[in-house]
Amino acid sequence: MKRRTFIRTGMTSVAMLALSENLSHAKVNVLPSTVEAADGSTSGKNSTLKTPPATEPFHLGMAGWTFHKFDLQKTLETMKQLDVHYLCIKDFHLPLDSSEADIAAFHQKLAEYGVTGYGVGPIYMKSEAEADRAFAYAQRVGVKVLVGVPNYELLDYVEQKVKQYDIRLAIHLHGPDMPMYPNAEDIWNNVKDRDARMGMCLDIGHNLRYGSDSLSDLRKYHSRVFDIHMKDVTGTTKADKSIELGRGRIDFPLFVRLLRKYNYTGSVSLEYEKDMSNPFMGIAESVGYFRGICYATKR
Repeated sequence: MKRRTFIRTGMTSVAMLALSENLSHAKVNVLPSTVEAADGSTSGKNSTLKTPPATEPFHLGMAGWTFHKFDLQKTLETMKQLDVHYLCIKDFHLPLDSSEADIAAFHQKLAEYGVTGYGVGPIYMKSEAEADRAFAYAQRVGVKVLVGVPNYELLDYVEQKVKQYDIRLAIHLHGPDMPMYPNAEDIWNNVKDRDARMGMCLDIGHNLRYGSDSLSDLRKYHSRVFDIHMKDVTGTTKADKSIELGRGRIDFPLFVRLLRKYNYTGSVSLEYEKDMSNPFMGIAESVGYFRGICYATKR
């Protein structure tokens, strides 16, 4: 607990620095009080500490839903300040009926900020027509992961779409907030005997709020985990809420170790829902904390 508290405190300081306009031309390291400038020089009392470990097999990303009250420009500016480069695209930033020209312009905008749109969704599918639209959209956008929520009765049809388009379907769970796909076990039971490209988007916070053990589920179902929405929560019931990473019930050091153990190569996308009207400091604290945990568990 002492180490966890130390990391949380240090990473909060780093996260606050990362959002300062005074650092618009600097790169913030994962170490507290260490700033590496664009010319490679360092400053701060810890500037002699070791460099961060090698790149992880997984990518730190952002779930587009985090920014549903903000436009694409604000989203990309925030991601650039935090040095986060992967985005799960939501349709309020790129509508489902977007043309090829719209999509090309969207990708160009992302590229200007060093961001890759790695997947789309969540997209709800209540009919075959909506499933057709979702998969055609994912193909036009050029992604290989569709985070979706198809009605149970559509799973046979959706499996055909997966085979047709060669796109992974990552079914998103919503814990106690929705009757469909409440936890990882439910998704697993619905996909385990289907095409290997049908799996889950493991939302570790919502899964815990349902009363399920998210880290145990990662162990059991890792072969079908195609995307991860990362959040911390205050407890294991529907009444519990989202909170900054490290302040809740998720054991993030163990979480990171499991990602490495199972060689998870997808995105781990922060979905921050505590204060969605003003999420920026909470996002920064969470990103800093997660990077600190990655560093601390690899030393």
